[in-house]
Amino acid sequence: MEERASTHSIPLGYLLWIFGFTGSHRFYYGKTWTGILYYCTFGLLGVGWIIDFFLIPGMERESNRRFVPGRYNYSVAWLLLTFLGIFGVHRFYLGKWISGIIWLCTGGLLGVGWLYDFMNMNEIVNEQNLLI
Repeated sequence: MEERASTHSIPLGYLLWIFGFTGSHRFYYGKTWTGILYYCTFGLLGVGWIIDFFLIPGMERESNRRFVPGRYNYSVAWLLLTFLGIFGVHRFYLGKWISGIIWLCTGGLLGVGWLYDFMNMNEIVNEQNLLI
């Protein structure tokens, strides 16, 4: 059986884990609902955040099975979203020029669009990879 290319990385997962009280590493690995829970509870008051340190390798394996590799790299898209998301740089990277310009001019739709993208980035990249 041929193994698929990796879509997510463990090092980036741990980098985002540093900000884990915001749920960023859970969003990265496609765990939207628990990401929202962590965002609202500061990583389950830090307890879930500490436990996740040990769970990241399993989350990485699961996301690699779930998402489709392709032209667009999930880790690049996530880095751009995390650090430059309010400027829409991640949307430009994904070829979404019109919404990228809107994000650039409105600060990620005043942060609401940035948060939407944080919850849906894996699906957005997956969709773009399936188009090609």
